[in-house]
Amino acid sequence: MKRNENKPIAANPANEPILVLGIGNLVLNDEGIGIHIVHTLSQMELPRGVDVLDGGTGGLALLETLQSYPRVILVDAALDNRPAGTIRRLSPRYSRDYPPLLSAHEIGLKEMIDAMLLLGQAPQIELLAVSVRNCHRLGMHLSPEIRRAIPQILQLVFEIIKDLRHGRCPIRIE
Repeated sequence: MKRNENKPIAANPANEPILVLGIGNLVLNDEGIGIHIVHTLSQMELPRGVDVLDGGTGGLALLETLQSYPRVILVDAALDNRPAGTIRRLSPRYSRDYPPLLSAHEIGLKEMIDAMLLLGQAPQIELLAVSVRNCHRLGMHLSPEIRRAIPQILQLVFEIIKDLRHGRCPIRIE
């Protein structure tokens, strides 16, 4: 995880730490888009209090990390029959609010978030779901459609950070 060492102590919601969590599998081509995004972000100047984490294929190992952040920006591939490279910004609350995400290993990420909600420990999650098609064959290459979407995904991450800092994240559920 890349930690921003200048992380402030949260005195108000605008200063609460934010985690940008990329989920995916790099060896399944486009399914690894979330990982590619956080690797790119880790090389960039990020606002104070924003951390990035390669969450791999998700699962129970992320539970403690998710519980330690009040706000999470999740970037993951979605197999949702939309054109490859389509990016949707959502604010899902329960597992039923998530599109069909691809990273479902061990205990599914969506089910883990539901469990955290029951315990009163779930962070506010903003999801960037990136529609993919090229994810069932082994390979480490992103398709042209997904590569073209990367600048927009990065821009959206920074917009969400700004929105979270200013309390402007309306609920968006499809």
